Amino acid sequence: MLRDRPFATYVLAVFVILSLNFILPRLMPGDPLLAIYGEEALLAMSPELKEELVRRFSLDRPLSAQFLAYLAALFRGDLGHSYYFNAPVSRVLLGFLPWTLLLTGLALCLCAALGVVLGIESGARRGRPQDAVLLSAALFLGGFPDFFAGTLLLLFFGVTLGVAPLAGALTPYAGKAGLSLVLDVLHHLTLPLLTLVVVRVGPFYLLTRNTMVTTLGEAFILTARAKGCPDRTVRYRHAGRHSLLPVVTAAGLQYAHLITGALFVEMVFSYPGMGTLLYRALLTRDYPLIQGILLTAALAVLTVNFLLELVYVKVDPRVVRAR
Repeated sequence: MLRDRPFATYVLAVFVILSLNFILPRLMPGDPLLAIYGEEALLAMSPELKEELVRRFSLDRPLSAQFLAYLAALFRGDLGHSYYFNAPVSRVLLGFLPWTLLLTGLALCLCAALGVVLGIESGARRGRPQDAVLLSAALFLGGFPDFFAGTLLLLFFGVTLGVAPLAGALTPYAGKAGLSLVLDVLHHLTLPLLTLVVVRVGPFYLLTRNTMVTTLGEAFILTARAKGCPDRTVRYRHAGRHSLLPVVTAAGLQYAHLITGALFVEMVFSYPGMGTLLYRALLTRDYPLIQGILLTAALAVLTVNFLLELVYVKVDPRVVRAR
């Protein structure tokens, strides 16, 4: 039963997010449809459509009945109707969400892997020139906003050198398939991915470095060295593995920052992900689509945190016994 507590916590968090997504538009003064769809959309609606929306959202029924209808619609995958795309919000999201998951997933993996390796090497060489260079670079690059770093990379590699595409995730009308399609996707993904990694690798590096500095003074490290273990084995197998624990914990928090950064980076590179979709939704005041995007982003962050907690238990089995 103790092991189920994290799952229960995430279920409670999902319930709170769904409740806020439901109640906030209804707390606004005036017609709830005005809060959900906006004044411009209501002016263009026919009386029959308004009546249908009132019936769909159960706005003529008590708040508890509205909430149950809202949950039932979510379980059916009904997130509302986007009047800008004239399509269900869930169908619109499915066209953009995979690109954001690809970008942020790869960015999280690369940031964690690169940050751990650099942090281990830097922590093992504390006070040396290599450590000073890496530390200065991490602090310098980490101070750049995502959209500013993306703009610089786009101007240099895309405009000046012409070695990277300026927009999109695929070459339009190329008709590529198989390996050529994969390479084309990676070619368009390179600059947005590089932007996120360059700006977001710093926290992983700094956390690993600081943990390494502390761990290298522990008794079990001195014992490993006294046994004659090679320096590389001490760094990675003993101290490095111990340094992974806080990195796994921080990865969940950093994924939320990656999602936020990706929204801006996608707008800079016109990458067809959730950031570009959110920009369009904000311009057109497509409130159901905005709600669907924010709800999906929140659930994605919660899911990644839950999966990382399962990984943390595998990395350090003592966590299970401590609960």
